[in-house]
Amino acid sequence: MPDATQSFPHLPSAPGVGYKAQHFIDILNDPGPVGWLEIHAENYMGDGGRPLAQLRVLADRFPISVHGVGLSIGGETRLDPDHLARLKHLVGWLNPASFSEHLAWSTHDSHFLNDLLPLPYTDATLTRVADHIDEVQEVLGRKMLLENPSSYLAFDESTYSETDFLRELVRRTGCGLLLDVNNVFVSATNLDYSPHGYIDAYPLEAVGEIHLGGHDEDQDDHGAPLLIDSHGREVVDPVWALLDDTLAKSGPKPVLVEWDTDVPDWPVLAQEARRADTALTRVLA
Repeated sequence: MPDATQSFPHLPSAPGVGYKAQHFIDILNDPGPVGWLEIHAENYMGDGGRPLAQLRVLADRFPISVHGVGLSIGGETRLDPDHLARLKHLVGWLNPASFSEHLAWSTHDSHFLNDLLPLPYTDATLTRVADHIDEVQEVLGRKMLLENPSSYLAFDESTYSETDFLRELVRRTGCGLLLDVNNVFVSATNLDYSPHGYIDAYPLEAVGEIHLGGHDEDQDDHGAPLLIDSHGREVVDPVWALLDDTLAKSGPKPVLVEWDTDVPDWPVLAQEARRADTALTRVLA
């Protein structure tokens, strides 16, 4: 487990946005309420070029959160040592305020799947994921955050609820949690349970970041609502309401707005950040 005496930057309890290169000049000139930025680790594992040069400039101005999408924490095989080494190099020179990954798997044998796939919540899965988290934290020398997934199905073999599974991972590994409230809303709609009940059961004391994003609406084969976690549009009102409920229970937290596809011009994303800032201001008041 990482040395608890080590000092790392901290994310402020303020709005953040997922950084996109087309917003570089806008963010430097007028960040608005944005107090921190998130990058996807896999976009910055090269040896140079404009992306890393821009990141170094931004890191002098803003706390940076590194969000991984390729470790396959829930995979059945060992973590890719080359990927982990590249991640260690990035985290080493950047010294980010936070590192997070998904409770999901995306690899099989030597194949990488372009998706974040769900897991059954069993004792075997718990042991495997905990071992992988321990390895990541040992290699990076810091605590990581684990994000709850968007779910489109549930496993009959699961013996833990998702919230109990996450709570036990925190207990075993000392990791923190990244609570994506849009993922909660998507999963609750798709699997027909209460998103507010999920938040009531969630280990909020372990949360280091909160995420928001947009989703798309569809229907399943039986005509029931089916939500797709797309990160391609504005956050919908019920998700903002769920954020309010969460912050009322947890207190102020770093809140990130994700927008990864059909990325809008900066003023649109900045307006979403202002809405997150308003939610945080209400809690502080």
